[in-house]
Amino acid sequence: MSTSQYETFGAYDPYGAPGVRGQYGAHGHGVPGMPGVHGVPGAHGAPGARGAYGEQGGYHAPGANGAPVVNGMNGMNGVNGVNGVHDSATLGYGAVYGSGDTYRPAYEVSAGAGGASAAARAHVSEPVLPRQGERVPEGRARAAEARAVVGRRAARRRKARYTQRPESAVRRLLPQALVVAFLAGGTTAFLAKDKAIELTVDGRPRTLHTFADDVTGLLAEEGVRVGAHDAVVPARGAALASGDEVAVRYGRPVRLTLDGRRREVWTTASTVEGALRQLGVRAEGAYLSTSRSQNIGRAGLALDVRTERTVTILADGRTRTIRTNAATVGEAVEEAGITLHGQDTTSVPPGDFPRDGQTVTVLRVKGSREVREEVIPFEVRRTQDPTLFKGTEVVEQLGRPGLRRVTYYLRSVNGVRQKPHRETSELVREPRAQLVKVGTKPHPDSVKGADGLNWHGLAVCESGGRPHAVDSSGTYGGLYQFDTRTWHSLGGSGRPQDAPAGEQTFRAKKLYVSRGATPWPHCGARLHG
Repeated sequence: MSTSQYETFGAYDPYGAPGVRGQYGAHGHGVPGMPGVHGVPGAHGAPGARGAYGEQGGYHAPGANGAPVVNGMNGMNGVNGVNGVHDSATLGYGAVYGSGDTYRPAYEVSAGAGGASAAARAHVSEPVLPRQGERVPEGRARAAEARAVVGRRAARRRKARYTQRPESAVRRLLPQALVVAFLAGGTTAFLAKDKAIELTVDGRPRTLHTFADDVTGLLAEEGVRVGAHDAVVPARGAALASGDEVAVRYGRPVRLTLDGRRREVWTTASTVEGALRQLGVRAEGAYLSTSRSQNIGRAGLALDVRTERTVTILADGRTRTIRTNAATVGEAVEEAGITLHGQDTTSVPPGDFPRDGQTVTVLRVKGSREVREEVIPFEVRRTQDPTLFKGTEVVEQLGRPGLRRVTYYLRSVNGVRQKPHRETSELVREPRAQLVKVGTKPHPDSVKGADGLNWHGLAVCESGGRPHAVDSSGTYGGLYQFDTRTWHSLGGSGRPQDAPAGEQTFRAKKLYVSRGATPWPHCGARLHG
């Protein structure tokens, strides 16, 4: 059986008034019905009025002649419900139409009214009148009036809600629009910060996504540590953009011996050939201590490189120029086809490293040994003697020279004799010292009978005033030209020309006292002049 026999549908309004439930609306709280009038006991009454999809009305007490008495209006939609599609209040039929056909729909109430127009006129804002000739109990009339009041209130609330809805909708949609805009902006910023970068570390590439702004941040994010000898391209502070390529090459220490010179260098190449190219070492024709394709680990390696050099060698009157990567001069000489014999050597030490453009001369050496005896001079030891006049020396012991036997090595280089080289020495006889007494006694100042004479004039005439003068024959010497025998007779020692000038004058005065001026036949007259 159709539900239209149990309910009346109001006019369609998409925005129903709050609190009144239309079709498909949520259940509201029903307004309590007015109390029914208890009728005469009889058969059990029919159920109370039911709203459109509302709650079931309560069962009423038995009325007179079995007519239903309205006990409650729980069937009406709740005042605080959510807007429904059909918002008109639904009336119970049995309560309105009395003992007639209580299950006839509302659009059949008015006679002669056709279908939809009759239903439209039965709006909840107007109370439904009972059929003519029927008596409406007082309780039912009051219930109908209450329902009319509720309908009018619902219409007013629906009208107010309809007029305010655009602003309310804007207020409700504004936060949602802000959230959508925020999420869209965040997603755009997220996508803008994310960058696809190709990072190559020591030749191993990989593609990654990063939010870093520069190369330094990228390396820190990926845990790539770089040192002072490592190479980073682009530079560490360079900005990053999506699609960039960043390369990191670690530095490797190389203990390089290049043409005899040792040093430690750093390279970012991974092979020996790459390191030589990076260091600018000319490797054509060079000697390498390891293969060019040898990998260089992070710990580095030791590398000996000898480049090809031009060396000129002079030997036996001939000149030879060669290109060599030899490690020593001796090896270069051998490469030139020259053989060294015996004591032969080179002008550059054979163990030295040959330099580019260097000239090396081969020295043909011949040597011999010679033994010589050498005299060792004796020592003269002098001691003071107060009994002798000053300037007087007496030899107590004659000295004797020693003898030494020395071995010399005589060498000739390319036919030229060199300075002898002393090899060994042997003492044959030790020298004996000569002992000499030296007088310290002062000479007397004057000699009686000779002090007033012109001794200076005599000395000038005899020797030119020179105490060490000796004549051409070597017989006479000194200021006054004494001979050795006369000098010794006067108490002198040694030779007269070796004695001090004062002693010579003293001895001359003594000679004058004993012999006069006769010892000086040519100059004696000067004594009185």
